Amino acid sequence: MIKVGQERLSVSDFEKVLYYGEGVELDNGALENVEKSFSFLKTYSQHKIIYGINTGLGPMAQYKISDEDQRQLQYNLIRSHSSGSGQPLTEDLSRATMLARLNSLMQGFSGIHPSAVELLAYLLNKRITACIFERGGVGASGDLVQLAHLALNLIGEGEVLVEGSWKSAREAFTAMNTKPLEVHLREGLALMNGTSAMTGVGMVNIIHAQHLLGCSVVLSAITNELMKSFDDHFSFELNHVKHHHGQSKIAEAIRNILVDSKLIRKRPDHLYHRKIEEAIFTDKVQEYYSLRCVPQILGPVFDTLLEVKQVLEDEVNSVNDNPIIDHQRENVYHGGNFHGDYVSLSMDKLKIVMTKLSMLSERQLNYLLNDKLNQKLSPFINLGKLGLNFGLQGMQFTATSTVAENQTMSFPMYLHSISNNNDNQDIVSMGCNAALMTRKVIDNCFDVLAIQTLAVVQAIDYLKCHARLSTFSHRFYEEVRSVVGPIIEDEPRYKEIKLIREYLITLGSTVKL
Repeated sequence: MIKVGQERLSVSDFEKVLYYGEGVELDNGALENVEKSFSFLKTYSQHKIIYGINTGLGPMAQYKISDEDQRQLQYNLIRSHSSGSGQPLTEDLSRATMLARLNSLMQGFSGIHPSAVELLAYLLNKRITACIFERGGVGASGDLVQLAHLALNLIGEGEVLVEGSWKSAREAFTAMNTKPLEVHLREGLALMNGTSAMTGVGMVNIIHAQHLLGCSVVLSAITNELMKSFDDHFSFELNHVKHHHGQSKIAEAIRNILVDSKLIRKRPDHLYHRKIEEAIFTDKVQEYYSLRCVPQILGPVFDTLLEVKQVLEDEVNSVNDNPIIDHQRENVYHGGNFHGDYVSLSMDKLKIVMTKLSMLSERQLNYLLNDKLNQKLSPFINLGKLGLNFGLQGMQFTATSTVAENQTMSFPMYLHSISNNNDNQDIVSMGCNAALMTRKVIDNCFDVLAIQTLAVVQAIDYLKCHARLSTFSHRFYEEVRSVVGPIIEDEPRYKEIKLIREYLITLGSTVKL
C-alpha cells in the first residue's frame, strides 16, 4: 500500500498505483491534520469574510453569501463548472488526477472535511474512476473544469468508469453501499481549486517518457551496432570531457548494451595501426550524426526528464488551492497557489524533447531504409523480391507523418495565455492543455519507435549477423521476433505496429539509465 499524506509521493509511487495494482492508505497523522484544518476553518470563518465560504467566486467575490446559502454555494460551484467537452480522460489519466488531488488535500491546508479524502481513497482502491473531460481548464484557478467533474462524481452525480463501462455515479455508489460526499463547508472549492489534473496527466507523461528514452537508447545502440560503427563516439574518454550529466549517462548506457558486441569496431584497429593506401576511402571515417551524436542528442532529453520529474513531484506534494487554511498559525492566506505555470512550462519542455526523440528515431529509420546511405541493406530492408515487394516502405510514411505532427504540436502552450473569467483570470497557464498535448506527442513517439523496432530486427535478418550481436541485442531480437515475424510478403502491418508498441512500453520500463 502507498501511504498518502506523510511521505512525499514520487513518480514511482504513481506508477505502482496506476499500472501495478497498488492500493493507497491514508496516513493517520495526516488525516488528523485534515480534521484540525477543517475544525479550525469552521470556527474561524464565523463573522469573517473568507473567500469561497461566505463570498461568491471569482469576479463575483464581492457578493456576500448568507449563512443558509453557504452549502448550496458549493453544490452550485461544482455543478456549474462541470462543463467539460471532448473525450473523457483515459483511466490512467483520471486515476492519476484523483491521486494527485488526494495527496494535495492530505497536506492539511485546505479546510476540507475528512470524509472527502476518505471517499477519494476508497474510490481509488475500488477502481471507480471519475469521468473527467479533456477540455475545459485554463490552468489559472487550477484545473477548475476538470476537477469540477471529479467533484461531481464525489457528490454522486455524473458518470464513473467501473470495470471498463460507464455507469451513473449514483448507481455505482448504491452498488457499493456507499454514500456520496456531503458538503460541510468548502468541499466544492477545495476539490476544484488546484493543479491536480495537469499534474496527474504530467505524472503519467513522465512515466512513459522515461520508458521512451530507454527504448530510444536501445534502438540507437543496436542501429550503431548493425552499421559496424566505431566505438569512440560513445566512449567514456570522449564524453566525459563534455560536462553534461545526461550525455555521459546515455553514452554509458550504450556501452553497457554493446559491451560484448562483435560488430562494433575500434578505430585504431582500422584507421590508426595500419598503412592506408587508398586515395578515396570506401568506408566512412565518421558516421552520420543520427548515429554518431546520440549521446549529445539524447543527453538533453535525459536531463530534461530529471528536471520535469522534480517539478512534478514538488507540485504533487504541494498545497495548490486557494485560500490556504493554516490552523497552526490560526490564519487564512489568500493567493494563487492554483496557478499552473510550473507544470505548464515543464510539460512544454517535455513535449519538445519527446518530439526531438521522435525526430532522431525517424532519421535512424530513414538511414536503415535508404540503401544508398547505409550501403549494407536492401532498399526498405526488403526480404522479398525487389520491385515486386515493398519491405517497410509503407511504414516509413506513417513514421514521417507522425513526426511532422509532433513538430507542429510542439509550440509551447505556456505562452498561449487568453484572458477570461471577466478578466479576473487575466493571465493563465493553459497547464492541462500543455499536459494533454504532451500526452499526444508521447503516444505518437511510441508509434514511431515501433516502426523503427521493426526495421532494426528486419535488418538483423537481412545481415544474418545474429551470432555477432551483443548479448543484450540478441535478447532484444528474440523478444521482438516472438511478437512478430519477418516482413517478406506484403501484408497489412498495422496490427504488428500496435503489438510492438505494447512491447516497447514493457521494454522501456526495464532499461536502467
